[in-house]
Amino acid sequence: MFSKDRSKQREFLASSWQKHINGEILEPLELQLALIVQKHPEYHALINDINLEYFPEQGKTNPFLHINLHLALQDQLTLDQPIGINDIHKKLIAKHSDTHEVEHLMMECIAEMIFNSQKNNTTLDQGNYLVNLKKLIKS
Repeated sequence: MFSKDRSKQREFLASSWQKHINGEILEPLELQLALIVQKHPEYHALINDINLEYFPEQGKTNPFLHINLHLALQDQLTLDQPIGINDIHKKLIAKHSDTHEVEHLMMECIAEMIFNSQKNNTTLDQGNYLVNLKKLIKS
C-alpha cells in the first residue's frame, strides 16, 4: 500500500475491499481500508475499476484519493502528528457530533495542503495545515 505506484495502491485497495466482501481474514491495513470503503456506498461499485481516470474538471470525486485521505487522517490521529491534531479532532467531534463528517472537514484541509505543496513545489506546510484545522473549530 505504501507504494508510489498508483496502480499498486489501487490494486491493494480493491483487493482489500474484495477480501472484506468475501469474508476473508484481513491484515490490519486491509481492514482499515475496508472499513473506510464500507462507509462510502457510493464507491462500492467503483473500487474494482482501478483504471478509471478522475479529473477535477469532470466534477467527480476520485474514490481512491478520497479513501487515501481518510487513511492519511486516521494515521495522523493515531500518531498525533502533527502535534495537536487529536485535540482539534476532539473539539470538532464535540461541535459536529459526527465522526465521519469531521473526517471529511479535516480531509479538505489535508487536500489543500497537498495541493499547495504540489502547486508551489514546496514541502507540506503543517503549520498552515493546523491553522486551517483550527479555523474549522471557530467557524
